[in-house]
Amino acid sequence: MSGRLLASRWAAGPLRRIRPTTSSISTSTTLHPPTRAYSQLTPYTNAAGLLRHHAAPRLRHDTLTAQRFRSITQVPAVVRPISFQRALPKLFVKFVRIPAAFGGATIAGLAYVNYKVQEAGNWTMGVINDGKEMASGLFNSGKDALGGMMSSIEEFERPDWFAKMQQSVNDAMSGLGGSGAGKGGDGEGEDGKGPEEDPGTKKAATQAAAATASVLGYSGGEDDKQSARDDQMMVLTRKMIEIRTILQKVGQTGALTLPSIVVIGSQSSGKSSVLEAIVGHEFLPKGSNMVTRRPIELTLVNTPDSNVEYGEFPALNLGKITDFSNIQRTLTDLNLAVPEKDCVSDDPIRLTIYSKNVPDLSLIDLPGYIQISAMDQPEELKAKIFQLCDKYIQPPNVILAVSAADVDLANSTALRASRRVDPRGERTIGVITKMDLVDPDRGSNILKDKNYPLRLGYVGVVCKTPQSGGLFSRHVNVLSAITKNENAYFGQHPQFSGEAGVTVGTYSLRRKLMEVLEATMAQSLQGTSDAIHQELEEAAYEFKVQYNDRPLTAETYLAESLDSFKHSFKEFTELFGRPQVRMLLKQELDQRILDILAQRYWNKPFSDLKKARPEDHPLSELSKVEPEELYWHRKLDGSSSALTKLGIGRLATNVVANSLSTQMDQLIEASTFRNHPFAKKAIQDSANTILNERFYATSDQVENCIKPYKFEIEVDDREWAHSRENAQRLLKDELKACEDAYKRLRDQIGGKKLGSAMAFVDKIRTGRAPEMQEGSEALGFSQAMLEKGREGIFLRDRADIIKMRMLALKSKGCATKDNKYSCPEIFMDVVAEKLTSTAVLFLNVELLSEFYYNFPRELDLRLGRHLSQAQIEAFAREDPKIRKHVDLQQRKQLLELALQKMDSLMALEKSKKAQGDETVGRTPGRWGGFF
Repeated sequence: MSGRLLASRWAAGPLRRIRPTTSSISTSTTLHPPTRAYSQLTPYTNAAGLLRHHAAPRLRHDTLTAQRFRSITQVPAVVRPISFQRALPKLFVKFVRIPAAFGGATIAGLAYVNYKVQEAGNWTMGVINDGKEMASGLFNSGKDALGGMMSSIEEFERPDWFAKMQQSVNDAMSGLGGSGAGKGGDGEGEDGKGPEEDPGTKKAATQAAAATASVLGYSGGEDDKQSARDDQMMVLTRKMIEIRTILQKVGQTGALTLPSIVVIGSQSSGKSSVLEAIVGHEFLPKGSNMVTRRPIELTLVNTPDSNVEYGEFPALNLGKITDFSNIQRTLTDLNLAVPEKDCVSDDPIRLTIYSKNVPDLSLIDLPGYIQISAMDQPEELKAKIFQLCDKYIQPPNVILAVSAADVDLANSTALRASRRVDPRGERTIGVITKMDLVDPDRGSNILKDKNYPLRLGYVGVVCKTPQSGGLFSRHVNVLSAITKNENAYFGQHPQFSGEAGVTVGTYSLRRKLMEVLEATMAQSLQGTSDAIHQELEEAAYEFKVQYNDRPLTAETYLAESLDSFKHSFKEFTELFGRPQVRMLLKQELDQRILDILAQRYWNKPFSDLKKARPEDHPLSELSKVEPEELYWHRKLDGSSSALTKLGIGRLATNVVANSLSTQMDQLIEASTFRNHPFAKKAIQDSANTILNERFYATSDQVENCIKPYKFEIEVDDREWAHSRENAQRLLKDELKACEDAYKRLRDQIGGKKLGSAMAFVDKIRTGRAPEMQEGSEALGFSQAMLEKGREGIFLRDRADIIKMRMLALKSKGCATKDNKYSCPEIFMDVVAEKLTSTAVLFLNVELLSEFYYNFPRELDLRLGRHLSQAQIEAFAREDPKIRKHVDLQQRKQLLELALQKMDSLMALEKSKKAQGDETVGRTPGRWGGFF
């Protein structure tokens, strides 16, 4: 049987023990050597079997290759088509060992099979080839799933029968590959042994297999030990990245900065392709011009228990972004937001990517160095990029210097920049891209370069990403495609094997980055721990002195402020009830009564300097009017109608609503919310929302209830007596207002000047002086002085009228309601009292009670449980004192958390050093399935 058929039976067929035959295995071969681990067999099976045919070394089409170059799983010396006639004797020998009944029945049917064997031969080979192609396609499309399954199989405890069967298969494959061809094969000798292999052929095959293993990241018999080290590496790096994230929130001092891997290179060096190969997705900005204008702080977090890959921008709060094209679009927008006049910005973009296919790494992508400035680029752009890169490549950061293979290392901008800050090359990793563009010998020499030695060495990669476009472009696994290309290239050139002393492949680069970052972070543990201790002591001392260790969070501060405001609101509700509403509405109606009296009964301001016309019905005759006088009847009826048809419903509701809004503003100013614009607006919106919802219903209800007073008003003696007192008090207040206004006017221009101006105006009004045109001036009096004189006369006459009416209200004529037409002030007050009493009843029920009930609940909705954490934090930070308190407390808490994690990490590191290399034999960790 051929090597491919044997490999297909091992990969796809049932697990069964293969007993070696004496015809194909040397007699000196041990039938049961020590059991070999299944994970060690898998790489070699992948080298040339159905599972991974594309990773096999590419054979030259010459006659010597079939004899010189042999894969580990291929069976040499069988180069002719399969012959069932030659295989019949061997099958017969095997069936002899089977019990007679089963063997006899099988041999009886074998005669018919022999008859049909030639006819079915071609069909069998076609099925095998189709199966090979299908298996290869499934392997390429399901590489990640297969890796996880292999890791699970490695961890599965194998029974004894499985181990013996596996060892037998290993022996058979080793015997077939190393001891010559079996009987019936080409080139076999008389003793049943094939010709000896050429030493050169054996060496070439070994180098090719070693190169493939180097690309894939396999270490042969060291898998278990490496898995244990990888597991510890993952724990250390993961915890250090967590501490780094915490310290980024603390900020301020440079001593609290943990190392990262800074990626530098020229714009055409393939820097972006290297980063995308590490992540496994295209996500970096692309463009013909300079697109990367800001540093991108990239944090990779391995999530072995999740199949979802997503990215997050912590500063933007965009949530989980599973579509990496959206991440690319966001990065492009953030970079292009930098103005062209600024060229580049040192404000970093923080991006975190979570995936089970990425290692735990902390990377910083910087703008690429410019070799030749474009016409549309500022002259200072090149210098600014150098300054920005120099800021990030300082210790303790690790430098990932990316250079293209087709560019001499002496001209590498990245290496020149790294040598300025790292002259001994102790923290620089050289990455040589585009290895397929140069001759393999030259590429190997570049990786072994002695002119620019780096302690961390060089890694060669071929990061050819698949073309974006087509129906399934977004679903292409970049890492899988790049690895396939690298396997195809490095696997066929022995110059890149592990024995050649070079490191190639993206997987090798990922592992090196993990190891270097882990070692660098481990070296900074003690220094970072000391810095955290010092910062924590300072923060704790300041917190003790300023705030006496009193804890305060944004949530507690908001809750306390809200409770305090509610308590003040409850006190207000107890003080502002029906009596206060009645007083507000009565005061408003009293002012409306004075306006109506002034308009219909009292004197009016005059603006001309002409003789006054005599009045037909002077107010002085009102106390002597006859009861049947229609003029004064109509005047009183019109005044009462003007008051009742004023729109009491809308007026009363407006008065109460405005008063409530004013009271809420006063409560806000007396509370801690006065320093919080967001909370102040929320309280005002809560009050306005309730008042607006109840406004129209309340005003309509009030208007409907006072409708009877628009047609008829009944007055009893008690109401008349009460209103008589109110009217006298109201006129007294109005008289005082007139006298105060006249006094202010006299004090403003002087009593003598005001008296002269008023006397001159009186002469004109009484006809003793000639009339004057509007805007003209008299001898000795300016136009402004004449205006003041007219105002003084108006206030004097108004005061005289009010005094006269006060005497009338005190007289016996106004003692009874029968003389209501002679005492309009008293009757108007009676109407106002009735309107107020009726309106207050419905204002209390429809507006005031509803407001008191709903306002606290509306406040809870706007300032309580519906606020997000970010809004609560923003609320607390609006007050400078609270912001300082919260910031100091959070800083202290973050430093305590970082110190706690740092202590546990240092204890883990000490335990790791104490154990040494005793991790051999541990079950492979999660990195066993990653690589």
